[in-house]
Amino acid sequence: MDYLIRPLDITDYENMTELWQRSGLPFRPKGRDSYEAMAKEFKRMETCFFGMFDGDKMIGTIIGSSDGRKGWINRLVIDPDYRGRKLAARLIKECEEYLNDLGISVIACLIEDVNTPSLSAFEKAGYKISNEILYCSKRPSEDA
Repeated sequence: MDYLIRPLDITDYENMTELWQRSGLPFRPKGRDSYEAMAKEFKRMETCFFGMFDGDKMIGTIIGSSDGRKGWINRLVIDPDYRGRKLAARLIKECEEYLNDLGISVIACLIEDVNTPSLSAFEKAGYKISNEILYCSKRPSEDA
């Protein structure tokens, strides 16, 4: 079956966060994933939000962003009832094309080591998994 992929906007926020919850994707609704914070992100030219739909039901999301030097893929999620159909690959490709059109050739993502579905999806999409990199972050609060 062919599912529609389209750009998202802030009116899709509730459906997007419901999908994240349904899928077990952790998010911070009082911090960087709040409606207000996401509304600002939706306005950035170097950030893309794509959703995949089965009719009116949102079944996948992906966010891509660029720091001007490297592209980043975030929040790739496929509804648990739709996994195993290579749908993540379609969202990854859509996001890569958006970032490539911005002139970005290096694209990366951060995946928790327990998230084997995402690790598998990105590996199948040609991404090299590196175990030599440690992730460091400084946050003003737990919700940031």
